[in-house]
Amino acid sequence: MEYKFFNRELSWLSFNHRVLQEAKDPSVPIYDRIKFLAIFSSNLDEFFRVRVASLRALEVLKKKSQKELKFDVTKLLDKIYRNVVKLQEEYGNIYVNNIRPELERNNIYIVDQNQLTSGQKEFVSEIFNEQVVPHIMPMIVAMKKITPFLRNQRLYLAVKLSEKHSTGTIKTMKRKRYKYAIVEIPTNHINRFILLPKIGNDNFIIFLDDIIRLFLPQIFYGYNIHESYSVKLTRDAELYIEDEFTGNLLEKIKKSLAKRSSGAPSRFLYDKDMPVSYLNYLKEALLLSDEDVYPGARYHNFSDFFDFPNPGVKSLNYPELKPLKSKELDSYSSMFSAAKKKDHLLYFPFHSYEYVVNAIEEAAKDPKVTSIRITQYRVARESKIVNSLIKAAHRGKDVTAFVEIKARFDEEINIKSAEEMQKAGVKVLYSLPGLKVHSKMALITRMESGTPRNYAYLSTGNFNEKTARLYTDYGFFTANEELTYEAERVFEYLEGKKTGYEFKHLLVAQFGMRQGFEGLIEKEIENAKSGISAAITIKVNSLEDERIIKKLYEAGAAGVKVKMIVRGICCLIPGAKDMSENISGISIVDKFLEHDRVYIFHNAGDEKIFLSSADWMKRNLSRRIEVAFPIYDPILKKMVKDIIEIKLRDNVKARLIDEKQTNQYIVNDDIVSIRSQDEIYTFLKNLKK
Repeated sequence: MEYKFFNRELSWLSFNHRVLQEAKDPSVPIYDRIKFLAIFSSNLDEFFRVRVASLRALEVLKKKSQKELKFDVTKLLDKIYRNVVKLQEEYGNIYVNNIRPELERNNIYIVDQNQLTSGQKEFVSEIFNEQVVPHIMPMIVAMKKITPFLRNQRLYLAVKLSEKHSTGTIKTMKRKRYKYAIVEIPTNHINRFILLPKIGNDNFIIFLDDIIRLFLPQIFYGYNIHESYSVKLTRDAELYIEDEFTGNLLEKIKKSLAKRSSGAPSRFLYDKDMPVSYLNYLKEALLLSDEDVYPGARYHNFSDFFDFPNPGVKSLNYPELKPLKSKELDSYSSMFSAAKKKDHLLYFPFHSYEYVVNAIEEAAKDPKVTSIRITQYRVARESKIVNSLIKAAHRGKDVTAFVEIKARFDEEINIKSAEEMQKAGVKVLYSLPGLKVHSKMALITRMESGTPRNYAYLSTGNFNEKTARLYTDYGFFTANEELTYEAERVFEYLEGKKTGYEFKHLLVAQFGMRQGFEGLIEKEIENAKSGISAAITIKVNSLEDERIIKKLYEAGAAGVKVKMIVRGICCLIPGAKDMSENISGISIVDKFLEHDRVYIFHNAGDEKIFLSSADWMKRNLSRRIEVAFPIYDPILKKMVKDIIEIKLRDNVKARLIDEKQTNQYIVNDDIVSIRSQDEIYTFLKNLKK
């Protein structure tokens, strides 16, 4: 039969709508709701910089080339435009009608330049003259004469002016011409939000935008200020080097990063109150097309809300989660003795990430450790793990770090940390041509009784102490010789030693991961057709690969019960009559980002469970080095299954993935509310381990 699929881009917008729902949810503390506004805005910026920019590039292809695509690019861009405008309207309503009133109920007031008291004006005047003025560089806009360059994602005020006339007749006044200028709001130098002096119990915050609005007459001395509107330009952020096979890739990326801020326009956001005549003038003067422009509100760049000041009221945020300790791991003198005894599984951020940091530090100090090998996709800015690798190299250990310098928007920090490690003597390997290395692995070799023994750490998430406090991810410590042997083969491949080894335990992209997953699905189909109980449960960030989705459709049609937890993109349409009635799907968006990937196959009762860094997307299965690792220990398998079951029962933060992408919250007959992230913390806290 002919299967149907959700469009990837529209599905992603549906996910970002779920993020927006969190900003609207009155049960979420107000400062966390503000954080979700920032996440939504940041997500949308990246969507335009990458996905929309790529579609715009496709749109200019010749008609013959466009026919080879499976969709109409222009129609899709039109749907995206209408969807985004609708989301931005909802965003504005949430900010005005939900966020601001709630802040005011907590004695926090956002004021503009027209609401300042004389004392507040004096305060912001000092800030303007001392901190803002040095960074103000007005730019004139003149049609066909002067076209100022707007930098990527920077905020600007578009100002309409006229020269002051001390004398003149009504006739000459009517003939005066307007001038136009652009002023950058220097948020790269000064915080976007200024906390004003407190008045009684009341706290006041003003946007930097409005401070500059207040002093426009001072900036444009000798001119009348008629209008000013906020604008912002988002540019294409793709480096377009994914599949390059020749030349120095590191140097190419460095050069491309320098050009990223000058990429082609992908979205010009403007204040919807701007008169059409003024907008048309700016479009023509800034060389923008109709497809570039999107209406917004008075303020843009709400990603700055990550730094929205809290005047010291802790109750306005979620209570801080105290990471759990593992009594079992703590009972061992070292991670090596713990892993030698049995496998260990941690679930972050509920468990403390210090176990991972300490394991690398321990390896760096241990005189018996001869080598450390690790993959790095996204690292923290001040990374303790990177520091430990540097210490290990200083101590004469053989340290190899494979650094993926094509990790989008983390290229610069990855290059910086790689160069620091290189200076210390770490052997740094960079991106493979045509592939991204997305697997999260560390392999430590230790001499024990004169024989080298390997210890592996495999994870669904990055070696990043910061995101480990915000993302849900599994971390797995093992000394299982079958698993460590195969982990070593992966590193040998990354080092350029093509072994041609056939993996029997790990599923490795480029070495049969796709075939392995398809074979596991096929086995469930065979079992269902034979009358044997068959089921598949998956938890992923994204489900987009058409081949895998078709196999899932086939599985559902054969009678396999398929349950999905998909955070973001989901191109499979669950619950559709005569196509996917045996397939159900939910998405959970809550205080922690659902990041772990879990694959469970019933296998006639002898369940196979894999954890992975890989989503079921074409890029993960075809254009990346990914690793899915099996969980063999029955106790750890039960732990993973119990956590998944809690997520599947979520009736507070789970949304239904349905044919209409309505993002309806799950409503079931359970009397008890189950918020999975809270329940999982309690579950892990009570585990006897």
